[in-house]
Amino acid sequence: MPITAVAILVNPKAGKGTSGHLAEWLGNQLELKQIRFSIFVNDWPDQFDDFSDIWITGGDGSINYFINRFPNCKIPLTLYKTGTGNDFAWKLYGDISNHQIYKKSLESLPRPVDAGKCNNTLFINSFGIGFDGEILRSMNTIRFLGGHIGYLIAVLIKIFSYHEPHFKISSATESWDDRFLLVIINNSSQAGGGFRITPTAEINDGKLNMLLCKKLSLLQRLRYLPVLKKGTHLSLPFIIHRLGKSFSICADKILSIQVDGELMEAQKLQIELLPAHFLFRY
Repeated sequence: MPITAVAILVNPKAGKGTSGHLAEWLGNQLELKQIRFSIFVNDWPDQFDDFSDIWITGGDGSINYFINRFPNCKIPLTLYKTGTGNDFAWKLYGDISNHQIYKKSLESLPRPVDAGKCNNTLFINSFGIGFDGEILRSMNTIRFLGGHIGYLIAVLIKIFSYHEPHFKISSATESWDDRFLLVIINNSSQAGGGFRITPTAEINDGKLNMLLCKKLSLLQRLRYLPVLKKGTHLSLPFIIHRLGKSFSICADKILSIQVDGELMEAQKLQIELLPAHFLFRY
């Protein structure tokens, strides 16, 4: 499936303005190759029938906005890293630069990628309720610090003050009724600008990864934060890790939730897999 016409979608708030500069560079490269393109900044089109590909310059929030605005899009996507955390772009491309992502996009065939659905909201990287949501709420006041540093500081703040809610959680085969520090369901392996929460997760395996962390003391929280960052925590006795296609969650109160780095609130949630739902060049 060759690239013949590209819609370049810009999140002007991502990367402190670098998204716009990157979009201009991408347009110049396409012009040299005589590939038709259009750059959309504030007003994204309602449909992309005239384009073979869609390139998005932003981060996890930008791709989350796109998939929820265009939930049935089957046009191949490429995500360029200009966001705060860029965790999903890292899963797609690793540590390569945006210039290298551009080359890879021209050389790669579209490949299917799973997504998740949380009530009526789609996510493609990470979903977390409770502690994860409170971290994001704190991060909204310190975003100037950047993805990983801001996330780390927000985690440290919440480690001292957060009280585990009570959850009733079920999958197709199991159920849990307890207080949990972490309730996370991921499609991908990394969140928070580098925390490998579900390190074995794959974006095209037809499964979501659920991670639960039982109630921990303050000393345990401080001790195991570095372990969580490295992704070596799955065998710890207070960690529950399961793969599945659907999960039901009911908390004892309305809680903050992060969905691909975007904030929402809920008490009852139904999460389901959308297998091979989108196409990416990677």
